[in-house]
Amino acid sequence: MSTAEQAPSADLGERLKQAIAADPGGVLEEIGRREGAPYRAVLDVLPDGQAVAAPGSSFEALWADLAAWPGEITFIVHTRDGVFETRGTIPPGTVGRGYFNIHSDSPIGGHIRFERCAAIYFVDRPFFGRRSCSVQFVNGEGEAMFKIFVGRGPDRELDPAQVALFEAMKAKAAA
Repeated sequence: MSTAEQAPSADLGERLKQAIAADPGGVLEEIGRREGAPYRAVLDVLPDGQAVAAPGSSFEALWADLAAWPGEITFIVHTRDGVFETRGTIPPGTVGRGYFNIHSDSPIGGHIRFERCAAIYFVDRPFFGRRSCSVQFVNGEGEAMFKIFVGRGPDRELDPAQVALFEAMKAKAAA
């Protein structure tokens, strides 16, 4: 098990919990940076039920489930240098030349080094005062690869069909 995959030390875990309690709807990457912790360590200490992990080896099966979701999602890549968001449908993908390749008419496309995925988290937590549901892919260094957020309608409410599918996938991961 690499250092990034180990549970945070008791002291770090407690600091992270306190930081989350002080800002329960805050940006998790920022909490990790302030505390000197990888992103995965922050996910691992979220309050009960807010983050459920599945193994990274389930990448292809989970992607296939996500590609069947109706409507648009928000695809986010969050780095130290920016947060990039794209809305669209989740295209199906295929493995080739060491990548998981996604192509379609959706604006979401490219090549993912899926074998680097160590864990997939189902995250259900408040963000800026609203419920937020996402599927987050984390690499072996404990950093987010990308995130897929349940879509919102014009009223900014979560898409109920996607929420039901998200909750079913989260329950399956928890079992």
